[in-house]
Amino acid sequence: MKKIAALLIGLLFLSLNAAFADRVWVNDLRTRFLNNSAIIMEINPRTFNAHDNDGDGLIKKSETEESGTFLNGISRLDAMQTYGINTLLLMPINQLGKIKALGTAGSLYAVADFSKLNPQLISDKTAMTDIEQAKKFIREAHNRNIRVMVDLPAFGAYDLYLKRPELFVKDAGGEPVIPGSWSDVRLFNAGTEEAYNKDVYALYQDFIDLMIELEVDGVRACVPSTKPASFWKDLIVYSRKNDPQFLWLAQASDSNTPVVNSQLNTTADKLLDAGFDGYYGPFDEFKNIKDAKTFTTQISDMLDKLKKRSDKKAVVAAIATHDDISPVLAKGTAYSIMQFWLNATLPVNSFVLDGNQGGDNFVYSWGNKKATESDTDDMQYFVNRGKVDIYNFSRRAATSNQILMSEYVMSNQFKRYFSTHMSAGAFNILKTSHPDIFAYATSYNRSTIVTMGNLNFSSFARGEVKLPRFDAEKVTIPVKITEPPLLEGGKLSVSLNPGEVQILIINDYEL
Repeated sequence: MKKIAALLIGLLFLSLNAAFADRVWVNDLRTRFLNNSAIIMEINPRTFNAHDNDGDGLIKKSETEESGTFLNGISRLDAMQTYGINTLLLMPINQLGKIKALGTAGSLYAVADFSKLNPQLISDKTAMTDIEQAKKFIREAHNRNIRVMVDLPAFGAYDLYLKRPELFVKDAGGEPVIPGSWSDVRLFNAGTEEAYNKDVYALYQDFIDLMIELEVDGVRACVPSTKPASFWKDLIVYSRKNDPQFLWLAQASDSNTPVVNSQLNTTADKLLDAGFDGYYGPFDEFKNIKDAKTFTTQISDMLDKLKKRSDKKAVVAAIATHDDISPVLAKGTAYSIMQFWLNATLPVNSFVLDGNQGGDNFVYSWGNKKATESDTDDMQYFVNRGKVDIYNFSRRAATSNQILMSEYVMSNQFKRYFSTHMSAGAFNILKTSHPDIFAYATSYNRSTIVTMGNLNFSSFARGEVKLPRFDAEKVTIPVKITEPPLLEGGKLSVSLNPGEVQILIINDYEL
């Protein structure tokens, strides 16, 4: 009998192992995003798990140091899972240009081939092919219930122009046009709304084919305003034939600033009409907001715009991306913490750049100095002070600020626990008596989350927050509070430190 039992147990384990081995990943990223439950971390794959053994911030080509690769990045995925994220956004993973490049490794956004992977991300310590290594990273992320998105670059490297000049816009002198201030890339001739350029489209279709092969769950299209809406509509339909859950996020905002030298300026609304699932909304302008009324008006306008649409769309809280100065360098620790909790308590998808959760200021002492070796024709370490390095073989993002790390994890836990509030709750802006204090509430199933914050990062703010029909006898649960507010007469009397966010939950109360 014991032998039979042991045999049955053995067969059970074998069947379970076979079931797990045969488990197929089912992409649900689009559904998560449209329900405001995506918790996204943007990473630079070239530095994600770089091994900087001597601590000088630079990765040398040696036996002891290694820049970030698909394979060594796998060992950081457990930490990502611990943070509470459910989606990784990889900066571009395509082959880069080397001519007229910026930095010693080349900008991740200066792509020379949209159909090939960046060899800098491929380990030479294995017999696995580049495709196999990339798929291994993505599958390991999926095994941890983490979805993977990849950046779709907007422009082509100079190397690509030399190879295929017919794809690019030319100036009066016949030279390729530089878009904006991005001197290491050239502007594609994407055509018009009535007739987009099929050759450029084919380039992007090759990119989508590569992403589908790698089992990627979605993309963020960089500067999509430089392509016609019809271009995107056809490409999105093409991707969805392979995967209906394939997410399309537009790096576009309500401010809609045109790209210098681009003949096109496709608006965010037109991009959403073309099939994009979401965009940045007003959040890329958060760093410039001066008063609470401006902030809450932007939020109200954004939500009203989404409600008026016949199709479901969503927004990502892209307050600080790779294009922005580190939050701790810009406005200090409180600004970073505010970013985390706005992500958690607004009806939006969360977004944080790797390094912001750990207080990295992205200041590199070797920036703009002469290099001794280079992968490009540039022998200078080009960096933008205070922004994550996308140009060189540099160190991984720092995670030394334990206060920020703790706040980040707690905010993600909060967002996951109250995900139904964010997707189905009733959102209301609350009136306040102080110009620096914003407040809003989300109600669902007789429970209301109240969030209050001080947008002044150098001064205290004391004021009142109005709560219609509020009864002081209701059970109030403090979530994030330093000095408990006084609850009486349909209002909260609050005192907020510079840049402080306070959060409480009121049971048996709805707005």
